Amino acid sequence: MNTILIVEDEAIVRFELIDFFEDEGYRVFEAENADDAIAVLERNSTIRIVLTDIDMPGSMDGLKLAHYIRKRYPPTLLLIASGRVSVSQSELPDYSVFLSKPFDPTRLMRTIDDMTR
Repeated sequence: MNTILIVEDEAIVRFELIDFFEDEGYRVFEAENADDAIAVLERNSTIRIVLTDIDMPGSMDGLKLAHYIRKRYPPTLLLIASGRVSVSQSELPDYSVFLSKPFDPTRLMRTIDDMTR
């Protein structure tokens, strides 16, 4: 079973993503900020995909979180999203993609499929 961690501070968006991925057969973990996400990753070695928003409160934003995850959990696929800012490929960690919000579910799944090949 595929596992994903969704890091999103807006509860409604997070719950919609949880429902979407559970319907797609994923085991879903959730966090509302980077500190919570790091704690979840430390407790769950099965997480292979992280979808994080860039804009969120706490000790680091989603982009910094993605770089942290890349260094400590190298095989993890990273999806970095924002509805407010755009990020260039050079700012992203290796093996990650930037997605604009709002999400297109078909495109989101196609991106994950492409990354897992």
